[in-house]
Order: sequence, then C-alpha cells, then structure tokens
Amino acid sequence: MRRHRALTALLAGLLLVLGLPSAAGARTTDRAQPAAAQVLTWTAGDDITAYGSAPATAVAGQATIVFENSAATGNTSGMPHTLTFATTDPEYNGDVQLNILANPFDDQGGRHTAEVTLTPGRYFYHCTIPGHGQMQGVLTVTEPGGEDTTAPETSAEVKGVQNAQGQYVGSASVEITASDPGGSGVDRVEYALGDDAWQPYTTPVPVDRVGDHTVRYRATDKAGNVSAEKSVAFTVVAPPSDDTTPPETSATVSGERDADGAYLDMATVTVSASDTGSGVNSVEYALGSGAWQPYGAPVMVHQVGTHTVRYRATDKAGNVAAEKSVTFTVVAPPAQDTTPPVTGVTVTGTRNSDGAYVGGAKVTVSATDEGGSGVAGIAYSLDGGPYLAYGAPVVVDRVGPHTVAYRATDKAGNTSTARTVSFTVVAGGGVPAPNCPEFDERLTVIVGTVDSGVPNRVTDNRCRINELIEDEKEWTSHALFLKHVRTVLDALLKEGVVDRREVTAVRQAARESGIGTPGQNDGYRTLFDGSAASFARWQQVGGGSFAPNGDGSMTSGTTRDGLGMLWFPERKYGDFSLRLQWRDDAPGTGNANSGVFVRFPYPHGHPEESRPEWAAIKYGHEVQVFDRPDGDLYKTGSIYGFDRVGLAGAGVTQKGTWNDYEIRVVDQHYEVFRNGVLINEFDNTGGQEFSPPRDDDPGTDGRRFASGYLGLQVHSTSDVVSFRDVRVKEL
Repeated sequence: MRRHRALTALLAGLLLVLGLPSAAGARTTDRAQPAAAQVLTWTAGDDITAYGSAPATAVAGQATIVFENSAATGNTSGMPHTLTFATTDPEYNGDVQLNILANPFDDQGGRHTAEVTLTPGRYFYHCTIPGHGQMQGVLTVTEPGGEDTTAPETSAEVKGVQNAQGQYVGSASVEITASDPGGSGVDRVEYALGDDAWQPYTTPVPVDRVGDHTVRYRATDKAGNVSAEKSVAFTVVAPPSDDTTPPETSATVSGERDADGAYLDMATVTVSASDTGSGVNSVEYALGSGAWQPYGAPVMVHQVGTHTVRYRATDKAGNVAAEKSVTFTVVAPPAQDTTPPVTGVTVTGTRNSDGAYVGGAKVTVSATDEGGSGVAGIAYSLDGGPYLAYGAPVVVDRVGPHTVAYRATDKAGNTSTARTVSFTVVAGGGVPAPNCPEFDERLTVIVGTVDSGVPNRVTDNRCRINELIEDEKEWTSHALFLKHVRTVLDALLKEGVVDRREVTAVRQAARESGIGTPGQNDGYRTLFDGSAASFARWQQVGGGSFAPNGDGSMTSGTTRDGLGMLWFPERKYGDFSLRLQWRDDAPGTGNANSGVFVRFPYPHGHPEESRPEWAAIKYGHEVQVFDRPDGDLYKTGSIYGFDRVGLAGAGVTQKGTWNDYEIRVVDQHYEVFRNGVLINEFDNTGGQEFSPPRDDDPGTDGRRFASGYLGLQVHSTSDVVSFRDVRVKEL
C-alpha cells in the first residue's frame, strides 16, 4: 500500500509538472457540501481504455459533476485517472473548463465533485493521462423539458430573374433556412450541387452555369438529429446575346520528364478557356476516343503508353469551340532509391599505451550509396555541437575526451542513421596544444554580446578568431581593447584568414560591445539584456513560447501553450556561474512551475530523442523554480529528479517579486543560490531519487555531460514565469 501511495503521488506530481491541475474552470466542493439537483457521475477503475460508467445525456442548467476513481469503483492498482472537458474543439461546447485528477490515495479518497453550468449542445470528455486515449465520450445536453429527438425543419428558395417559362436568366441564387423545434438548436446546415460532396452552408448559393441544376440540402441539430434530405431543381438560361464567337481554348502538359521527353509515372493536362462575350459556360475533355466528360480540375494520366487528350469549351450563348488535342507519352519511372548511404570512419594518429591519441587525432569519414542515386553530402558533429558539412578529415587536437557523430545523405534524400566514434586526446607527441588565450568554439565571431556574423575560423596558429580577441579579459579601457582588436585583425588579414569586409564587421562589433568601459569587467557575458537583439539569439524548441517585454524581461507561456524550452545555441559551457533573475507571474492564486536547464547536448537531431526539448530533460540537469506549497516535491533550488529542496530551505518571496538566482557548477559539484543564500549543494553521482527509478536514468555512463548548453523551461500558459538579466561567467 505504501508503494502504491508513493507511485500515485509521483504520477500526480508528474501531471502537475505537465501543467494538468486537478480542476480548472469549475468550482470544486468536498463531500460534505450539498449537491445540485442534477448529479452526473463518472467512475473509473483499473481499466485505462474506458471509464467504468458515464452519463450520456443531461439537461441544461446547474449540475454537480462527480468523478470517483477508488477501490469502491474497481481501482485496485492505485492508478490515477482524470476527467477533462475539451474546450477547443469547434464541434463541441467549450464553456465548461473541467479537469479533475483522482486516485484512491488522494485526500478525497478518489471521489471529487465540481459545480458547473451546462448549456444545450454536446460536450466531449476524455482522460488526459498519456496512454489513456480511449477513455472518452460525448455528453448531450438538451433544454429543460426532455431529450431532443426531433430533427430540424428546412426549406429553400430559389431567387433570380425568370423568363416566361420559369427559367432563371443568367444566374440563380439558392437561399436555405433551418429551425429546430426540438430545442437543442441548429448545429449546421449543408448543401450539395447535384451529386457533388456536401459543403457547409453559410450564405446563399450562386449558380450561373447554363443548364439544369439540382441543389440538395439538410440540417443537423446539437442533439445529433439530421433532417431528411430535400432538394430544389431549376434551369439557368443565357441572357439574350448577339455573341456568335466560340471560346478560346488551350492546354498544357506538365510533369517530370526523361531525356526523351516522356513523362515519368504521370502527366498532368491543364485546360484553360476564355470568352470575352457571354462568358465560358462549360469545359469538356475526353481521353483518346472516350466519351466527353466535364472538366473541373487538371487531368492526371498515370497509365504507361502514348495518350491523346481532346478538349473543347462552350460559352453561355451556346457557341462551341472547335475540338483540340494534346498528345504525350507516359513511361514507368526508374526504381526509387530508398536506401540510405553506408558510412564509415577511421581515426588516425599516434597512440599511447592507454589508447589515447598523443597530440591530436585525424577523423576521416567515408560514405557509399548502394541505392544508386549517389552520395549528396556528409555531415559531422564534434562533441555534441551542430552538424557541419564534411569536406576534409577533421583534425582534433584539443586535449580531452571527444565524440564525433557523422551521417550522410544521398541525392534521393535518404539520410543514414547518425553513428559516433569516441576517443581521447592527450598532450605530447611533438604537437603541443594550441596556446590560445581563451577557449571559444562558437560558430561566429561574437564580441561581448555583439555578433559580427564572421565565421569563427581556426587561424594559422590553431586558435580560433574569438580566442585571439580575448573579449573576456579584464581590459582597463575601451580604447585599449579596440587597439588590441585592430592588431589581431591586421595580422589575420595579412595571413589571409579574413578579408577587409570581415575586418570591418569585427571592428564594428568591438566598438558596439563596450568592453573595457566601466561595468563591463565583472567577467560575466550577457546572454539576455531585454533587447530584441539579445532575445533573437535564443531559440525555442518544443511547445510553449517566450515573449520579450518592454521592461527588459521576457515571459513564458503568454502566447502559446505547451511544454518546451528556450535555449542559448551559441556555445556550450563546462564550469560556470550563471546569474539571472526570475519572477513568479502565474495567474490567479496559483504558483508557476519552471526551471533552468544546464549542461545538455545539442537538442536538434539528438540520436536518442524525437522531441528536441527532451535532450535537456533527460541528458542535462534542471534546476527547479517552483514555490507552490503542495504538488511537486521538488521545490525551488532542487536538481530535478536527483536532489530535493523544500520551501523552508529555499525561502519564498511574494509573487510578482524578482528573485536573484545563481547556479555555480564546477566539475560535477552544483551550488544554487537564491537572493544571495546558498539553498542547495549537489554532487552528481548519477543516481536519481525516483522510487522506483525511472527507466531513462542515465546513471554514470557518460550521458550527464561535463559541458553543454543552457536553457529556460516553459510549462504552460498557467505556469507564467518572467526572466531578466541572464549572464554567465566561465570558471
């Protein structure tokens, strides 16, 4: 029983993390309060495919919703379930926001109630827990007085100018009306021209084609009753005209062609017609010697062989264009390449007795394509970074462990599964490590926070441009820093590493950086300062969103719902101090749920994740932001899933108040400061606190990286958190 309680509490906490409160938009009551005259009861048990019982109908007005998931209703496993009313599907009523989480071990014993007001129509209900997708149904609500079993009544009227024979001259307009005597109200009206498909009716239907016509119509009420199909028939004739000129016609044939001009697999014939007199009334086509057919859309011909398509047009005065035709040949396409390339890799260099490469390693990637279309390109990723085009062997001479991922794409668009090779580089071997002032492998030259757009290339001394600029050094004046940048760029221009345009771009970035001016020398690099330029450097993955504000902050969950992350893609950080401010802006009386992700791998194309935001959740660490007294056990300052901090330890500020947050990470030791107070210390040994452990616990097998990217979490539109002044310093 204790294990069931722990599992249930954990699952309930997970639902809260995913932004699923126990009830929303409805007034919940306990069992001691009086219920409304109309009581609607749902029950659940061990089954995850259907509710144990559920009402099918109700009467508009006040109602008490009862949802019970307990031992009494057949729950022997402690599995939680929810009862949720959908609010965004236009096919159903969306005016009741109900989301009740119940399990046998909660404080209500699994039985919850809520007071709601129902309106005539249909409500769609379901369970929001993943894997419970079949627990759903429809509740039909009628006006007081009984269930609506009467179909709507419909009528149609044809309007327009008629001649003596009752024919409509030039055009006719069909107006459809519907009413519902059953009381639930008309839900939709539909019409169809002749044998065409049904379409929604919104405005009178115009018909201007000369000839006999039939318009069918029907209506459906909110209780699901459908009226019998009715129709009106009428004839449209051309107005008197002296037009004696037939329409002009033409046709084109399109599609992929081979070297002989034949169409591969399919040819599409498009016919056009115009008439400056009475106007085009109809267009017809025929395949070979076949019968004429109405032309309404381009004609697609798939059959292999030589074909002729004939075509003609008639105007509203009855003039028929002379028959024309196009002739073409369709051939079978060559066998499609569906086989991705086969890749291989070799790592060469001098190795010591431990197998490490001394001084550096050279990684050579190869690819062949057995599908026949040929290799289009190879891409590689170094140490979890973005994939880059592979053109020559990759030389890795930085001391430490490395992983190179590689993949290839053929000309048919097939991409091979990414593979990896890992190795370690140690110093020595006559190839000393580059003596670079800094370590900076960002893709472009960024001075301070200003991106010059110039590629951050490796120079002749094996250092990258950013490393030579030393924008994190303690410069005593801005002028001295600009002089240093000019000296570096002059040398690189002479070596041919940069051109004059790139020199100008980097010097401009240096001037805008303000490095060396007062306040710039605390060693922290600003990642977000409230400006549009700094916000644009971040990327959103997964659901949800962040939006910048005019006061220098940004806020989560204000424009799009869902679980996701805003991350900083320009570089990875190993040992660092991250400083920022956050504020709980959750609506109403609730508290927000968010977090700061650190040391996670490049999220796009991660080999073990289909959703990029989960690369941070599963392979990085989340430093929690959560001041709510109940719900999730991991409060502010916790390392989520690994090390808990209670509210008493973290301290709580009033909602709407800014908090200073510092996260210091050295090796695998984490420190979390809130408003200058150390609230958590954690040493990453790989073990999680979950009981039983999660099956995706990476343990100590290397998937908790020694360096990685930084990100901010968004949970939902009800978990609103603001951030500002995001800065980082490498330690």
